[in-house]
Amino acid sequence: MKEVKSLVNNIVAACQEKKAKNIVIVDMTELPGTICQYFVICEGNTPIQVSAISEEIVDYLKKKKKERPLLIDGLRESRWVGIDYGTVIVHVFVPELREFYNIEHLWADAKLESIPDID
Repeated sequence: MKEVKSLVNNIVAACQEKKAKNIVIVDMTELPGTICQYFVICEGNTPIQVSAISEEIVDYLKKKKKERPLLIDGLRESRWVGIDYGTVIVHVFVPELREFYNIEHLWADAKLESIPDID
C-alpha cells in the first residue's frame, strides 16, 4: 500500500511541476470492485499544457520510480489524456471536458482529496 501511495505522491509532484490545476486524488481503496485503487485528476488550460503535464508524469515516474505506464490514451488531441499505471489511473483534462464528464463525482463513495494549486 505504501508503494501505491508513493506512486500517487510522485504523480501529484509531476503534475505540479507543469502547473496543473485543480488536482484531486480519488481514493477508491475501500470500495469493492473498482478498476484501480486511485485516480489522480487534474487539468491544464490548453491542449498544449495537457500534453506537457502528461509527458512530465510519464518522464518523472520513469526517472524517480522506474515505473512505466501500461497504457496512455488521448495524446493525439490532448483534451483528455488517460495514463494507466494499473493501481493508479491519471486523468489530465482541459477544463471544459473535465467539467462535462465530472468523473471524480462518479465515485461518490470514494474519499476525495483536493491538492492546493501552486501558483
